Amino acid sequence: MAIGLGIGRWWPEVARDLDRVKVATVSVPIAVGLLVMMYPVLAKVRYAKLRHVGANRRLLVPSLILNWVVGPAVMFALAWLMLPDLPAYRTGLIIVGLARCIAMVLIWNDLACGDREAGALLVAINSVFQIVAYSALGWFYLNVLPGWLGLHQQNFHVSVWRITTMVLIFLGIPLVAGFLTRLVGERAKGEEWYENRFIPKISPLALYGLLFTVVVLFALQGDAITHHPSDVARIAAPLLVYFAVMWGASFALGRRLHLPYPQTATLAFTAAGNNFELAIAVAVGVFGATSGEALAGVVGPLIEVPALISLVYVARLLRKRYYRAEPAAAIQST
Repeated sequence: MAIGLGIGRWWPEVARDLDRVKVATVSVPIAVGLLVMMYPVLAKVRYAKLRHVGANRRLLVPSLILNWVVGPAVMFALAWLMLPDLPAYRTGLIIVGLARCIAMVLIWNDLACGDREAGALLVAINSVFQIVAYSALGWFYLNVLPGWLGLHQQNFHVSVWRITTMVLIFLGIPLVAGFLTRLVGERAKGEEWYENRFIPKISPLALYGLLFTVVVLFALQGDAITHHPSDVARIAAPLLVYFAVMWGASFALGRRLHLPYPQTATLAFTAAGNNFELAIAVAVGVFGATSGEALAGVVGPLIEVPALISLVYVARLLRKRYYRAEPAAAIQST
């Protein structure tokens, strides 16, 4: 993060050049980092087990409610409570809250030893809901609900094709690559070779991709962030509360439902994460690259990355404290 901020602040030409490397509205450097990061995680998924995970209503139903009912409502409330005098930043935060995570959450889930199969399934379900519901939820939370509450209303429209494009790129490509890798690898060399020889070789790519993505994100916005520290702090406050509330409530719910640790961790991280690339693209496309909404969208991942990395450590500590009696086979190795 420090390296990225330094590059963006003291070498702004690099940030501008990186920002120009786009296909449509998709940043190629960010896309490369995310795809490299997600491929090993999705190659580890045992796709044959997805059917059994899909039958677990104790996991799927709470996840859908947390992601598509609770999450947007919590962000809406925090944005209005903590940014009542900053309508542009408030709108940007609401846009972030509507974009449920379909990419980086897989790495948080993997680092926290969550259930990989459940994570892949929940991310796939979120991607479908995102295509169907994002525009409608944006219209509801920015136009309809504020009108009912006597608050300022904001017109909102985003193309369904833009949302579909993001989903296909950031989930479709690594998902197909991971599935085909497992299918071909197991057929050619067997499951034992695949799990014990191949997976350990590609696993480091996930962290390399994560580090590269973080550097690029901070470099792209380093100049803007260092020149508006007070604004960044105002935007960061409700985001920090949001991540803590969503993750903590989801983890507590998983324990209340007596889910094993891997599924509890997956429930918590999929509920707390957000699809920052979609949120930024929507904010820039609807309100402009220099708008307050776009700045709020950019600050989103810059707060999410350190916040959820911290929550990975919290999850591991909670596992040691509350799940000691859980059978070893129920907890995946790192």
